[in-house]
Amino acid sequence: MATGDYNPPAMIFSLVLDTNVVLDLFHFADPMALPILKALETGKIVCWSDEATLAELERVLTYPELNLSNETAAMLLERYQKLTRLVEVGNAPPLPRCKDPDDQMFLELAARAKTSLLISKDKALLALAGKPGLPFQIMAPKNAVATIYAALRSNEP
Repeated sequence: MATGDYNPPAMIFSLVLDTNVVLDLFHFADPMALPILKALETGKIVCWSDEATLAELERVLTYPELNLSNETAAMLLERYQKLTRLVEVGNAPPLPRCKDPDDQMFLELAARAKTSLLISKDKALLALAGKPGLPFQIMAPKNAVATIYAALRSNEP
């Protein structure tokens, strides 16, 4: 192959999704977030999870307001797990503290996985966007979709 014929592979974003975004993708099928699911299913992005975030998702899937049968909840969790890569338990570098201690695990996961993006709808997490000491961006789904697809388009041959 001639040197000029080489086309590098499309950019792959590495990211973490908070539980609400996972629900938007896999349960509610929110049209605003569905491009994230498409990119995940086609391998254009890589999503990371860990034991803590999976345990939270498993717990949230039992909430009565979601009206999910045990079987449906298990299938949803399994589908999500198949599309994510698992990060081992470990220590994250020093990070800003989230006002909601329950959301700190998403910051720590994103740092341990060395992601470029944390996608969240949580106000406490979004309030940290752009803070010094964060080695990744924090964005709402709409902004994340625009950023991901703009980068993918600019990387096309």
